Amino acid sequence: MFFLTLIVCFAFSIIITPLIKKFAFLIGATDRPNHRKVHQSVMPRLGGLAIFISFLIGLIILRPVNEFSLAILAGCLIIIITGLLDDLLELPARYKLIGQIASACTVVFWGDLQVVFINLPFGAQLQFGLLSIPFTILWIVGITNAINLIDGLDGLAAGVSSIALITISGIAFLQGNIYVATVGLIVIASTLGFLIYNFHPAKIFMGDTGALFLGYIISVLSLLGFKNVTFISLIIPVIILAVPISDTFFAILRRIIHKKPLGAPDKQHLHHCMMRMGYSHRQTVLLIYAMSAFFGMVALIFSQARIGGALILIAILILLIEITAEKIGLVGRNYRPILNILQILRTGIAKGE
Repeated sequence: MFFLTLIVCFAFSIIITPLIKKFAFLIGATDRPNHRKVHQSVMPRLGGLAIFISFLIGLIILRPVNEFSLAILAGCLIIIITGLLDDLLELPARYKLIGQIASACTVVFWGDLQVVFINLPFGAQLQFGLLSIPFTILWIVGITNAINLIDGLDGLAAGVSSIALITISGIAFLQGNIYVATVGLIVIASTLGFLIYNFHPAKIFMGDTGALFLGYIISVLSLLGFKNVTFISLIIPVIILAVPISDTFFAILRRIIHKKPLGAPDKQHLHHCMMRMGYSHRQTVLLIYAMSAFFGMVALIFSQARIGGALILIAILILLIEITAEKIGLVGRNYRPILNILQILRTGIAKGE
């Protein structure tokens, strides 16, 4: 029954996506090309609606239930409405943010989903206290926006989200969290059916309807899978989502350094930088898939690591991400602190010889 349901979600997503495409053109939910975008023709949005409807079918059939189910579904409806309105009307950023905060607050206050404390290394414990609510809301809104920001190439957000959900579901299954694993797999099946039409050259975009929904559900499932446990458990979803999180972090850093508004759009995201390096559209997407899969495998290893090895692994990953960002110019051509230090060291060693 379980695997049959996943097949139904996958198949229904394939069947309904062309209908959603026609509907998007009918109501004018389209994405027109401009200087900031990669596509060259008018494209239908709303593809995320096909993912969401297929997801609902999976929920109706399997009925995975826990104490957070109704609150999560209510939050999904809020984020879907926000995405639909944006795909149709192109909402100002502040209204989209209000929708994201509203969906997060629904889970936090109605579902009482909060990160209350973290067990730190060497027996210490960090109690969030009054900060547990803003921390949880910030996590949900932050991850939702991270997935939304990476949605810049055909199939990119859908593929990266699917890889992240595979990892989250796999770890949840190993830890006996059947609810998270089940919901995650339903979303994966629904997303992969849509990806058939969304991979380059795309016939339809998921729009904010899809990107916001995927970001929201990933953020919530990662909290359900790893909340209130250890420092290592909290880091696992960060590693799983390292690609969209780091892209968002460097986007914020880039705008601060160049004294631009944090919400200002640009063409300096990871996929833009890779395409400027000479990679094709398809190659860029596949390389970012590979990066996401790499971090997913690292997260699996990390979940089994002892605290000493985990801390060393974190340090290596941070250094790797920073060097990669500097090499591809994610912040700017002149932003090279680590590479400059390495260059000085190499020069010093060469002179010493």
